[in-house]
Amino acid sequence: MQSQIVLCCCLLSSALPAQQQNSDNDRKTALWFDEEISAALAPGRSLVFEFRQRQNNGATNPFTYSFQAGIAFVARPWLTVIPSYRYRRHPGNSSAHENRLLLNLTFSKSFGRWQPQLRTITEGRFQQNRGASARFRLRPGIDYNLPIRWPRPPVAIVNNEFFLVPDASSSGRGSSFSQNRFQVGIRFPIADSCYVLPYFLVRSAHNPTGWDTNPVFGLSIAFSF
Repeated sequence: MQSQIVLCCCLLSSALPAQQQNSDNDRKTALWFDEEISAALAPGRSLVFEFRQRQNNGATNPFTYSFQAGIAFVARPWLTVIPSYRYRRHPGNSSAHENRLLLNLTFSKSFGRWQPQLRTITEGRFQQNRGASARFRLRPGIDYNLPIRWPRPPVAIVNNEFFLVPDASSSGRGSSFSQNRFQVGIRFPIADSCYVLPYFLVRSAHNPTGWDTNPVFGLSIAFSF
């Protein structure tokens, strides 16, 4: 049943009509959906599949969706390494699709109810009608296990992600700092193998004309087997 729900979400997102996006619409409220499925291969190793759908223009315009697959390695109790590949499509945009190679390094350690984290992602981007490029993403954050007497207590999350591009001159921005995302949310474990995470995110993008900011409401669902 769980896998059928995820499959339906993916089919619906890919079947939605494409519309042209513009900078004015990007300032309006967006709606994001994320689904993740992981399957254990061996101790400390698992396959990870991710599906993402993004809607802008007041959450009425589906403007991008992506599929990602990788292998997660628990190199140390405090370090997880995930090399992966992502295919992303932008309906109605001049760069209709994009291929990415990603290397995710996540550092985390628990201190009682607190779990500080640092996630870094190095991206190699290959966009249609554009040259290859690279981007570096740095996301410090913290998880806090709420003191609620539930069998599976919810977890509050707060993080901020910085996007950096090595060649700022080619982007036309004049700065290597290209984007910022501040996120807050609460993760609710539904079972040992499933959780849902409703969140609110403020996205700021550095365009050649200046910074554009828009609010995002999102929902993440994760299953593990």
